[in-house]
Amino acid sequence: MTSKAGTSVPEPSTDHRPAPWVRTRLRSAPVAALLMAALTLVTVFLAAAFPRAADRGADDALRRFVHDRGVNVTSLHATTKASPEARAADLDAVRDRMVERIGQELTLTRDGEQVGTRAKAGHPMLNDGYDRPNLLPPGLNLVYLQGLAEHATLVDGGWPGAPGDGPLPIVVSQQAAETIHIKVGDLVDNGESLRGQARTKVVGIYRPDDTADRFWDAIDCPERACLVVNSEGAASWRTTGFTGGDGRSALLAWGNGGEDFWRLPLDPHALRADRLTATRKSLGSFMTGPGASSIVAATGRPDLHVVSFMPEVFTWAIARYEAAAPLAAIGPVGVAGVAAVVLCLAAALTGDRRTAEVRLLRARGGSRTGILLRLLGEGAVAVLPAAVLATTLALVLLPTPRWGAAVLAALATALLAVLAFPVRAAVLLSGPRGAGGRRRVVGELAVLAVTVAAVAEVRHRGVAPAGTGLDPLLITAPLLLALTGGLLLARIQPLVIGRLAALAGRGRGLVGFLGLARAARDTAGRRRPSALPLLALLLAVTTAGFGATVLDGVDNLRLRAARVSVGGDAAVGVPISTTLPEAFTTAAAALPGVRAATGIWIENQTFILGTDRGATQATTVVVEPAAYAEIARTVGLGRFDPAVLAGAPGGADTPVPALFSGGLAKQLSGGPYRLRTPNGGELLTTVAATVTDTPAIPDAVNAFVVLPAGPATARLPELKRMNNWLAVGDVDPARLRTLFAEHGMGEAVGMAKRLRDEATAASHDPGGVPVGYKVRTSREAAAELAADPLQRSAGRLFWAAIAAGAGFALLAVMLTLLRAAPDRAALLARLRTMGLRPRQGLALIIAETIPQTLAAAVGGGLVAAAAAGLLGPAVDLSALVGAKVDEGLGAALLPVLLPTAGLTLLVVVGVVLETVVTGRRQIATELRVGDQ
Repeated sequence: MTSKAGTSVPEPSTDHRPAPWVRTRLRSAPVAALLMAALTLVTVFLAAAFPRAADRGADDALRRFVHDRGVNVTSLHATTKASPEARAADLDAVRDRMVERIGQELTLTRDGEQVGTRAKAGHPMLNDGYDRPNLLPPGLNLVYLQGLAEHATLVDGGWPGAPGDGPLPIVVSQQAAETIHIKVGDLVDNGESLRGQARTKVVGIYRPDDTADRFWDAIDCPERACLVVNSEGAASWRTTGFTGGDGRSALLAWGNGGEDFWRLPLDPHALRADRLTATRKSLGSFMTGPGASSIVAATGRPDLHVVSFMPEVFTWAIARYEAAAPLAAIGPVGVAGVAAVVLCLAAALTGDRRTAEVRLLRARGGSRTGILLRLLGEGAVAVLPAAVLATTLALVLLPTPRWGAAVLAALATALLAVLAFPVRAAVLLSGPRGAGGRRRVVGELAVLAVTVAAVAEVRHRGVAPAGTGLDPLLITAPLLLALTGGLLLARIQPLVIGRLAALAGRGRGLVGFLGLARAARDTAGRRRPSALPLLALLLAVTTAGFGATVLDGVDNLRLRAARVSVGGDAAVGVPISTTLPEAFTTAAAALPGVRAATGIWIENQTFILGTDRGATQATTVVVEPAAYAEIARTVGLGRFDPAVLAGAPGGADTPVPALFSGGLAKQLSGGPYRLRTPNGGELLTTVAATVTDTPAIPDAVNAFVVLPAGPATARLPELKRMNNWLAVGDVDPARLRTLFAEHGMGEAVGMAKRLRDEATAASHDPGGVPVGYKVRTSREAAAELAADPLQRSAGRLFWAAIAAGAGFALLAVMLTLLRAAPDRAALLARLRTMGLRPRQGLALIIAETIPQTLAAAVGGGLVAAAAAGLLGPAVDLSALVGAKVDEGLGAALLPVLLPTAGLTLLVVVGVVLETVVTGRRQIATELRVGDQ
C-alpha cells in the first residue's frame, strides 16, 4: 500500500498465532504443577525403590545365610589319595588348574582356602606326664597345611623341616601344649603304626594369629586341646599337630596313608538370589557331570573327587526365598494401591478446579481429541522429568544388579500420573450418562464376585507351589478384600452418618448436627465423590493391620517353635552316665521368673513287656506330674491332666499309672505291663492316658512312657535320678548357666573345677558348659531364629510399607480437605457473619471430617482381621519363623488395633492442624471477596 507522499505503509498481518499452550498453562498455575511434580517424584521413587529394596534384601539374606553356614559348608572339597612320591608344590599346581576351570562359572575366594595332606589315622600320645583326665591318653592328628606360617606365630622352637631318618618333626599350638603339658623337644611315643613304632618330635609351639580365621575351619582342634567325652562319659584331650612340606612322605607312613585335599570356598558376596538355580546347576556339574570330567582332565588326577554341601544349601535357600517372597510383597502391593488412589484423587482435584475451563474450550469449538492431547502434554511436562529423576535416584541410592522390575514399576506409576487427569477430563467432556446407578451396582457386584472367587481359591489350594513365582492370588486377595470393604462401606456410611445427624438434630446444639449433615451429604455423593479418600485410608489400614498381624503371628510361632525345640522355656541336660544333683534342681526352681519346673530322668534303653510283639523298646521319662503338666500345657506338647498320674500307695505289685505314646498304646492288649530297665529292675505300669508327644523329648519318633516320680521311685529306687531339668517362665539364661556351673557342674562332673580353670572355649559352649552337657533357653533359641536376615528383610519391608501407606493415606485426606476448602470457607464465612465463633468453626470441620475417617479406620481394621481369618490357613509362615510350623496365620485383635489407632490418630491430627493453619486465612479471604 502506498500513501500520497509516495511512502509505503505495511499492512497488518492476518495470521493467527495462538500462545503456546503448555507454557501458558504452567505459568498460570505454577504451584499446581510443582505440587504434581513433587507427588510424582515421591510416588515414582517408592515404586522403583520397593523392588530394589526387595532385591537387595533377598541378596543380602542369601549371602548372610550362605556365609553363616561356615566356610566348610560353602566350599568345594576336592580329595585324592596322597602319593608319597608327589611333592608339596604339586598341590599348588592342581589347585591352580581347578581354580582356572571352576572360576569360569563360579566366583571363588582365597579367604578360607585350604591345601594340604592329612594323615589317615591318628595316634595316642603315651608319654608319661601328659595330662590324662580319666586315665585316657591324649590323641594326636597330623596334617600338612600350606600357608601355616602365614596364619600363626612361633612362640618357641622352629617350624618343622625334613624328618630324615629320625622321628617326624611337628608343631603344636600353645594352648594345647599348656593343657597337655607338651614342651619343645619332646619325643612323643605314638604307639604302633602299620610300619612299626610311630614317633613324633615337637620342634615348635605356635600361636594362631586369629582363632576366628576361616583358615582353621574343619581342622580338628588346631589351636587348642579339645576335651572329648566318649559314650561312657570318660573324657580325654585331643589336638592336631602340623608337619612341613618336606615331611609329607613320613606323614603318610605315620598315619598309615593319607589324602591330599583342597578346599575352594565360594565367594558369598558374589551370589545373587535370582541366579541361584543356575549357580546350583553349575555347582552340580563340577561334582557329577561335565565339569567334574573337565577338572579330572585338567589336573591329571583320575581319582580326584569333588564334593560340596552347597547344593543342599542352595535348595534350602531357594525354598526359603520363594516362601517369604509372597508375604514380603503384600505390603508394597498395598502401598501401590493406596498410591494409585492418591494419584486419582489428585486428578479429581485438578478436574474440579478446571471443569469450567475444559467445558469452555469444548464449547468454543475445541475438538475433544485436541483438548485431551494438550492436557496430556501439559501433564507430561510436569510429570516426566520428576519421574525420570525419581527413577534415577532409586537406581543410584539402592544399587543392585537387577533393574527391570524397578523401571517397569516406575514407568507404570508415571503413566498413571500422566493419564489420570486427561482421563478425568474425558469423562467431563462426555457429559452426563444415564443408568449410572445401574452400572455402579454391576461393577460392585463384579468386584465382590472376583473377591469371593480369589479368597475361595486361596483357601482351597493354599499357596502356589514353590518354583512358580509369586502367588498373585495370595498377594492381591487382601487388596480385593479391602476394595470390597470400601465399596460396602461407601454404601453403609451415608445411612449411618445420616442417622447420627438425625440424632444430633434433636439436641440443642447446631454445630454437631450441621457437621454430620454435611458429612452425610458428602458420603452420599450429593456434592462430590468421596469413595477415593475412603478407599485410600481403608487400603492403608488394611495393609498395616494385615502386615502387623503377620509379624505378630511370626513372633508367636517363633516363640512356640523355640519352646518346642528346647522342651520348655529352659532346659538343662547331662549325659546319661551322670546325674543332676538335687541341690541344682532345687536352686534352679527358685530362680526369678520360673513358673513350673521339674527334674527328669530319661532312660532310652527300657523295654515294655507284654505287648503284641512280646517286648518293645521305649524311652522312659520320670517326672513330677503337676509341674510337668504345666510345662506340657505351655509348650503345647502332650497336654494331660496331672490327676491321671496320681498313683495310689501300694507295694511292688501295684501298677503305676503312666502316659503312653499313641503308637505304643496300639501295641498293648491288656494290662498291667512290666517295664524293665537296663539294670534289670522291673516296674508294673498301667495306661492312664495316651499322648502323641511330650516336652522332654520333643522330637521323639519312638515309643515312650511318662511315669510319675513319686510312685515310680517308691517302687523302683534306681529311677530316683535326674539327668534333665525343664522349666517354663521368664528364665535368665546367664543366671541359669552360673547356677549350673556352681551346683550342677561341681557335683555332676568330678573334674569341673579343673575344666573351668584349664580348658578353653573350644571345649565349652559360650556359657561355660562342658561338651556333652546342655543349658538352653527358649529366649536364646527364639533369638537365633529371629537372627535370620531373610526374616529381618521381610520385616523391614513390611514396616516401610506401613509407613508409606500411612503417609499416602494422610495425603489423601489432605487432598480431600483441599478439594472441599472453597465450599467450606464460604460456609464458614456466612456462618461467621451470623455469629459463629472460631472454636465452633473448628468443631464444625472436625464433625464433618472425622466420621468418615473413623468409619474408614474401623472398616480397614475389620477387613484386616477378616483377611487374616480368611487367608490365614493358607499362609505358610515357616520361612519367616525360621523353623517348620504347621499352623497358619490366625486373626488377632491387638496387632490390628495398634496400627489402626495410630493411623486414625495421625489423620485426625492432620485434619486439626490443616484446619487451624489454613481455616482463618480462607475465611478472611472469603469475607473480603464474597462468594465465587
